[in-house]
Amino acid sequence: MAALPVFRWRLAPDGYATRRQLRARGLRPGGQPVAAQLERPRRRRGPLVAYLYRIDLARPVRPMTPGRRAALDAAMRARRTCPGCRRDAGYVIPASLGTCVPCADPGPHGSDGST
Repeated sequence: MAALPVFRWRLAPDGYATRRQLRARGLRPGGQPVAAQLERPRRRRGPLVAYLYRIDLARPVRPMTPGRRAALDAAMRARRTCPGCRRDAGYVIPASLGTCVPCADPGPHGSDGST
Protein backbone atom coordinates (compact mmCIF):
# COMPACT_ATOMS: atom_id res chain seq x y z
CA MET A 1 0.00 0.00 0.00
CA ALA A 2 1.48 3.33 -1.04
CA ALA A 3 1.58 6.24 1.39
CA LEU A 4 -0.59 9.25 0.67
CA PRO A 5 1.11 12.42 -0.54
CA VAL A 6 1.18 15.05 2.21
CA PHE A 7 1.01 18.77 1.41
CA ARG A 8 1.56 21.69 3.74
CA TRP A 9 -1.25 24.10 4.49
CA ARG A 10 -2.25 26.19 1.43
CA LEU A 11 0.32 24.43 -0.78
CA ALA A 12 -1.80 21.67 -2.32
CA PRO A 13 -1.63 21.60 -6.12
CA ASP A 14 -4.64 22.33 -8.30
CA GLY A 15 -6.93 19.37 -8.88
CA TYR A 16 -7.40 18.47 -5.19
CA ALA A 17 -10.16 19.61 -2.83
CA THR A 18 -11.53 18.82 0.62
CA ARG A 19 -15.09 17.53 1.05
CA ARG A 20 -16.24 21.01 1.97
CA GLN A 21 -14.60 22.53 -1.10
CA LEU A 22 -16.17 19.84 -3.30
CA ARG A 23 -19.58 20.56 -1.81
CA ALA A 24 -19.19 24.28 -2.52
CA ARG A 25 -18.71 23.33 -6.18
CA GLY A 26 -21.78 21.08 -6.15
CA LEU A 27 -19.68 17.89 -6.10
CA ARG A 28 -19.13 14.88 -3.81
CA PRO A 29 -16.24 12.39 -3.58
CA GLY A 30 -18.40 9.72 -5.21
CA GLY A 31 -16.73 6.68 -3.65
CA GLN A 32 -13.16 7.57 -4.58
CA PRO A 33 -10.45 6.93 -2.00
CA VAL A 34 -8.60 9.76 -0.25
CA ALA A 35 -5.98 11.03 -2.71
CA ALA A 36 -3.78 13.15 -0.42
CA GLN A 37 -3.52 14.83 2.97
CA LEU A 38 -3.20 18.45 3.91
CA GLU A 39 -1.37 19.24 7.16
CA ARG A 40 -1.65 22.44 9.13
CA PRO A 41 0.99 22.73 11.83
CA ARG A 42 -0.16 23.21 15.42
CA ARG A 43 2.05 23.74 18.42
CA ARG A 44 0.55 21.58 21.13
CA ARG A 45 -1.45 18.65 19.80
CA GLY A 46 0.31 17.80 16.56
CA PRO A 47 -0.72 18.67 13.02
CA LEU A 48 -4.30 19.18 11.90
CA VAL A 49 -5.01 16.86 8.96
CA ALA A 50 -7.53 17.36 6.16
CA TYR A 51 -8.18 14.76 3.48
CA LEU A 52 -8.08 15.75 -0.18
CA TYR A 53 -9.97 14.21 -3.09
CA ARG A 54 -9.37 14.51 -6.81
CA ILE A 55 -11.73 16.96 -8.45
CA ASP A 56 -11.67 15.16 -11.80
CA LEU A 57 -13.06 11.97 -10.17
CA ALA A 58 -15.75 13.78 -8.13
CA ARG A 59 -19.40 13.34 -9.04
CA PRO A 60 -22.29 15.79 -8.89
CA VAL A 61 -24.29 16.01 -5.66
CA ARG A 62 -27.47 14.00 -5.85
CA PRO A 63 -30.56 16.21 -6.14
CA MET A 64 -32.92 16.52 -3.17
CA THR A 65 -36.07 14.50 -3.90
CA PRO A 66 -39.41 15.01 -2.16
CA GLY A 67 -38.96 11.68 -0.33
CA ARG A 68 -35.51 12.62 0.96
CA ARG A 69 -36.81 16.04 2.05
CA ALA A 70 -39.70 14.40 3.94
CA ALA A 71 -37.30 11.94 5.63
CA LEU A 72 -34.97 14.76 6.71
CA ASP A 73 -37.88 16.82 8.03
CA ALA A 74 -39.14 13.82 10.03
CA ALA A 75 -35.68 13.16 11.47
CA MET A 76 -35.26 16.79 12.55
CA ARG A 77 -38.77 16.84 14.04
CA ALA A 78 -37.88 13.71 16.07
CA ARG A 79 -34.72 15.42 17.38
CA ARG A 80 -36.82 18.39 18.58
CA THR A 81 -39.63 16.34 20.18
CA CYS A 82 -39.27 15.81 23.92
CA PRO A 83 -39.78 12.16 24.91
CA GLY A 84 -41.17 13.31 28.29
CA CYS A 85 -43.92 15.75 27.31
CA ARG A 86 -44.10 14.88 23.57
CA ARG A 87 -43.99 18.58 22.57
CA ASP A 88 -41.82 20.23 19.92
CA ALA A 89 -39.22 22.07 22.00
CA GLY A 90 -38.25 24.38 19.12
CA TYR A 91 -34.60 23.29 19.44
CA VAL A 92 -32.68 20.02 19.24
CA ILE A 93 -33.01 18.18 22.56
CA PRO A 94 -29.55 17.97 24.21
CA ALA A 95 -28.33 14.38 24.51
CA SER A 96 -26.91 15.24 27.93
CA LEU A 97 -30.42 16.01 29.23
CA GLY A 98 -32.49 13.55 27.19
CA THR A 99 -35.56 15.79 27.54
CA CYS A 100 -36.46 19.43 27.02
CA VAL A 101 -35.19 21.91 29.61
CA PRO A 102 -38.55 22.31 31.45
CA CYS A 103 -38.86 18.50 31.82
CA ALA A 104 -35.22 18.17 32.91
CA ASP A 105 -35.57 20.89 35.57
CA PRO A 106 -39.01 20.38 37.18
CA GLY A 107 -38.21 22.74 40.06
CA PRO A 108 -40.89 25.00 41.50
CA HIS A 109 -41.47 27.99 39.25
CA GLY A 110 -44.04 30.58 40.02
CA SER A 111 -46.45 31.80 37.39
CA ASP A 112 -44.98 35.33 37.63
CA GLY A 113 -41.45 34.09 36.87
CA SER A 114 -40.04 34.77 40.34
CA THR A 115 -38.45 31.98 42.38
